[in-house]
This record gives sequence, structure tokens and C-alpha cells, in this order.
Amino acid sequence: MEIDTEKVDDAVLALLYLTLHDERRAWKGMDFEVMNRLYEKGFIDDPVNKSKSVRLTNEGLSKSEELFNVLFSK
Repeated sequence: MEIDTEKVDDAVLALLYLTLHDERRAWKGMDFEVMNRLYEKGFIDDPVNKSKSVRLTNEGLSKSEELFNVLFSK
């Protein structure tokens, strides 16, 4: 099966919105490759650090809320 990494990235970004705390930080317990792609796309700050959370950029915060509403709201 071929995986659509764009859809995976969208789902993970939406789930980061679900774990949001301190205005723009989210728990980063997701796959490292996905987190690196989100970083490369400019949605999060560099996830390679000792912190258990990652900071969403302005664009990432907006996009994560949008995707969360599209994917998970009734």
C-alpha cells in the first residue's frame, strides 16, 4: 500500500491542535519523519530538542486549527 504522506501530515498537524497548551505548544509524541516534514513546511519549530513539546508557527497554528475543524468536527 502506498501512503499519502500529505494526508498523514495534515492529520498529525490537526492532532497537534488537539494537544495544544501554552497558546502554541503541542505534545510531539508523533512519528519523527512526520514531525520533520512539518518543520520543513514551516508549520512547527525544529522538533529536534529535549523538550516533550513543539512550538507551532503562526502559519502552523492557523493551519492546525483549520484542519482540526475539517477533519474532526461534526
